[in-house]
Amino acid sequence: MNLTEAPAGRRHGRLQVSAADGGSRIDQFLARQTGYSRSWLRRLIDLGGVHCQGRRLRQCGYVLQPLDQVEWYYDGLAMEPFRLCQELVLLQDGLVLAVNKPAGIDMQPTPARFKGTLYEALCHWLQNPDRPRQAPTLAMVQRLDRETSGLVLFSIHPRAHKALTRQFVERQVDKRYLALLCGELPQPSGEFRSLLARQRSGNRMKSVVRGGREAITAFRLLHRAGGYSLVEARPLTGRTHQIRVHFAEAGYPLAGDALYGGTAAPCARTMLHAWRLSLQHPVTAAPLQLQAPLPQDFYDLFAQLEWSHVELPRD
Repeated sequence: MNLTEAPAGRRHGRLQVSAADGGSRIDQFLARQTGYSRSWLRRLIDLGGVHCQGRRLRQCGYVLQPLDQVEWYYDGLAMEPFRLCQELVLLQDGLVLAVNKPAGIDMQPTPARFKGTLYEALCHWLQNPDRPRQAPTLAMVQRLDRETSGLVLFSIHPRAHKALTRQFVERQVDKRYLALLCGELPQPSGEFRSLLARQRSGNRMKSVVRGGREAITAFRLLHRAGGYSLVEARPLTGRTHQIRVHFAEAGYPLAGDALYGGTAAPCARTMLHAWRLSLQHPVTAAPLQLQAPLPQDFYDLFAQLEWSHVELPRD
């Protein structure tokens, strides 16, 4: 068999182990069944994209039994696992951890990968080398979509988690995002209010008359020219995709947001950045003012649009 190094795009396969294949290593079995190279399949297993009997496998030498159910997932993304570096750490004080998430990184494990998600990278970052078997304390209090870049906050001590979560639930956290919109927004500021619900099929959200959850997004215009607008969006609630849905339904979808009608070119991703968080420290109650620098792909797009004077607000 001529083995292929890697598939093109997302893939998912489900296989049952025959009596003849019982006793095979998982990497050998998948190479025979899929036609992909064992070197690529080993990397997929290392990322966490192969499951047997509903459990994620992490060893290429795992021996299969007849009638085992094997599933494999490939998300089409880079195989090199993401690793956190110091320049992405915005705050770490033993109680809370704030990081600047790059676009294209999943927040938490998916069927296709455990290794390389932000959660796994943070576990690796926080791991005490003197206690390799003791998992670090790490709890999410907010989430960003894979394509969204920017500031995300975690609790890393039991003393911090409850108070931090309460501030988000009770809407005491001031959240600011920067979004590039398709179209030139006419008004300098405004607010969207709607009830959001998930559509029956797919991953899309939409505004509904009844049965949804309240979503409120305030915004102010920062710059507009050349058929695009840069806005600061302030979600007063934390609904899935709420910034993306509100602007799309108003006729100004986010640039690069194919799910909600934004133009793909010249964007490689949905142009949304979690920019600022203002809250109280969950233990000391001191004010926290956190900011994640705007990533280079925004500035590259500004240059393509010939926006030479884009000033971000200081307040």
